[in-house]
Amino acid sequence: MHAAIEHAHRDRDAAVERLLALLAIPSVSTQSEHADDIRSAASLLAERMRTAGLTGVRVDETEGHPVVYGERMVDDGRPTVLIYGHYDVQPPDPLALWTTPPFEPRVVDDVVFARGAADDKGQLSAHLEAIAAWHAVGGTPTNVKVFLEGEEEIGSPNLGAWLRTHASELQADVAVISDSAMIARGTPSIVYGLRGLAYMEVIARGPNQDLHSGLYGGAVLNPAGALARIIAGLQGEDGRVTIPGFYDRVRPLDDDERAELAAVPFDTTSFSKAAGRAAGWGEAGFSLKERIGARPSLDVNGLVSGWTGEGAKTVLPSSATAKISMRLVPDQDPGEIARLFEQHVRALAPEGLTIEVRSMTGAWPAVCPRDIPAMRAAESAYEVGFGRAPVFTREGGSIPVVADMAEILGLPTVLMGFGLPDDNLHAPNEKFELGQFFGGIDTCIAFHAALAEAHGTS
Repeated sequence: MHAAIEHAHRDRDAAVERLLALLAIPSVSTQSEHADDIRSAASLLAERMRTAGLTGVRVDETEGHPVVYGERMVDDGRPTVLIYGHYDVQPPDPLALWTTPPFEPRVVDDVVFARGAADDKGQLSAHLEAIAAWHAVGGTPTNVKVFLEGEEEIGSPNLGAWLRTHASELQADVAVISDSAMIARGTPSIVYGLRGLAYMEVIARGPNQDLHSGLYGGAVLNPAGALARIIAGLQGEDGRVTIPGFYDRVRPLDDDERAELAAVPFDTTSFSKAAGRAAGWGEAGFSLKERIGARPSLDVNGLVSGWTGEGAKTVLPSSATAKISMRLVPDQDPGEIARLFEQHVRALAPEGLTIEVRSMTGAWPAVCPRDIPAMRAAESAYEVGFGRAPVFTREGGSIPVVADMAEILGLPTVLMGFGLPDDNLHAPNEKFELGQFFGGIDTCIAFHAALAEAHGTS
């Protein structure tokens, strides 16, 4: 292990250059004009996997964006690690709020700024750099399989089919994902719980065209106002969702887990700063930490109607659209929640309004087992990479592949995140600190050694 870490340290400048080259590709999965960029990113990663010592590297087509796969099989008697990452990124808008162009990565005071820096190109690169460091000194002490997808940011619509097609090829002892954040700088953490997702679109239609608000205002139902009232009816003032049946399957936290979560370091001042000085808010009876990772939520992600350009235009809009996401916890079913949501929206809709409800994407919540050798290997690996053992916590985000790998491949997952809470994921000026990148590489190197030792094959 020490030789691999020493090699990685000598190669740090080159590792940063490789990361910047990947970040320069605008691999935005949700926008069709970036389809060629997605393929460019896949090709670059395939080549990097080859130079890192992986064999059988290929780019597999799907109904959408491709999956990149490679492996290094050392010995059937050694443990096998299945590493997942995603190379697609969120759109960079609003561009005016970026201090540097989102796809012209810059290193400023040992911080990389670019879209995808932390989510997830920087973190997946830590794994590839670790594999390459092992390759330079003789090879990993574990069997390694790596697959990288290009659709995570749009809900991984084609990944399940790919996993089922290649299930026998993907057999392993554990899956490892680095697509999450540490509690704070200097405080590593392992996420063992993720929320699921039900993402909906609601379109309210009234008149067959925009109308003059002076001639028709007060006499014709306004779809924008009506949709606003519908949205207001989805949630109480304290954040509790009012959809009938929404909480029926929620798995409550027991006293031990609540106590454990309460003991996890959580800086409310830093949280407020990262949230743009926003105050803590949410469901009564639960701590801020519990609301983030262990309770479901509902949020309006987008709302548009009528005239939104510069200046005034007295228009009564013909339609209004809202995009709404619900984060789910065990044992909520995203399909069931989508149905309950639609029923409640239609029940709230007034006469004279035509409502269309679309389920855009969904993901199951997941809780990862903590009493497995791979978790203990991750604990000791963080001590090597960051100088202290990690704490265990839940995260509010969703990583659909965790539930997919449990269901389809029967694999437990270890979530080894290296990001920070203020990395501006999905927002302007996304960043990834080089200290986190280098610490992540060392942690990944140490993980392979610790897992081999745990299995008695080091």
